[in-house]
Amino acid sequence: MSTTAAPVPVVLAGARGHGRWHLANIRRLQQQGRIRLAGICELTPLTDDELDAFSGEPLRQSADFGALLDATGASVAVICTPIQTHTALALAAAARGVHLLLEKPPAANFADYARMTDGVRAAGVTCQIGFQSFGSHAVSAVRELIRTGAVGAVRGIGAAGAWTRDDAYYQRAPWAGRRRLGAVDVVDGVLTNPLAHAVATALELVGRGAAEDVAGIETELFRAHDIEADDTSCVRVTTTDGLPVTVAVTLCAERAGEPYVIVHGDRGRITFWYKQDRVLVQRAGHGPQEAVHGRTDLLENLVDHLAHGTALLAPPHRTGAFMRVVEAVRTAPEPTALPADAWHTGPATAGTGVRRVVRGIDGLVAASADTLSLFSELGASWALPSEVSTP
Repeated sequence: MSTTAAPVPVVLAGARGHGRWHLANIRRLQQQGRIRLAGICELTPLTDDELDAFSGEPLRQSADFGALLDATGASVAVICTPIQTHTALALAAAARGVHLLLEKPPAANFADYARMTDGVRAAGVTCQIGFQSFGSHAVSAVRELIRTGAVGAVRGIGAAGAWTRDDAYYQRAPWAGRRRLGAVDVVDGVLTNPLAHAVATALELVGRGAAEDVAGIETELFRAHDIEADDTSCVRVTTTDGLPVTVAVTLCAERAGEPYVIVHGDRGRITFWYKQDRVLVQRAGHGPQEAVHGRTDLLENLVDHLAHGTALLAPPHRTGAFMRVVEAVRTAPEPTALPADAWHTGPATAGTGVRRVVRGIDGLVAASADTLSLFSELGASWALPSEVSTP
């Protein structure tokens, strides 16, 4: 008799936008016989063309997430929907005993995050948060370098992300670039959504990812676009043991680059380009050492956890410090509009349209990661004194 486990039935909530990546990943794991796509939850069903990879297979589609879970008997749900819907959908899945891969950010405010984590725990289901960088084998490699003192005592962490987004990016959905929709928190800012990995990865590298690891948070939030949320910002988290973790990011870069995290030691530094799984070690008495590491997919890891007890890579408690940052951004004063002479427009990097470019921002973002400084401390003429909030 065969001992091969049956494919795990999975429902995907949110299959367009970034959800297309999840759809392709589910197809990959389905071809390996690990999982089976049992249903898709979308307000408008996917067309035959969009589902070409799954043609000829039984597949339910519904806008009613709970009813879809009930009808399919799904064991796992992948939730890739607007930020403000995450908590309600996660709790609906948990109430049915369905395990979760929940896209980042896990919630739009800390209260919803706590409600979600409490609900998941009470239901006895497993939840993985979609910080894909946590699956990089470089994370454990960097931690081992730190543990063995490769760059000496760690004195701080700096992260930088310089991306470009055109005006159409903020027209892709009603919640794009919003801090709230009516009374509902959204918090779709650069620190909390598109470059959230920079924040979470910086904290994860040094094992300071829990909510209780945070002693204080300073934010500087700005916007070049005509939006509610921030598109050019920095934050400094001070941990309970006094370690500064500084992150500077923008969607208005002069030239798009790969985001990275720097571990500053008193005898060298470690740079981790987290989307590339690439690590560079620079230290006294040694030549530079560079390595590219593998990566474990988070959905695959979740399935392995359920089947074999494999350690979960991105459990909710390791994203609590990140959610403290989300809460600090949410409760901070409205992002400051940059003066007209601080930015200019240029052609979109792809297709038609225009994008906004903040003058000198690439250098500022890099300088922040290098020096663990906020924009105001680097002398940016448009930067206001930092707003300070504590958890």
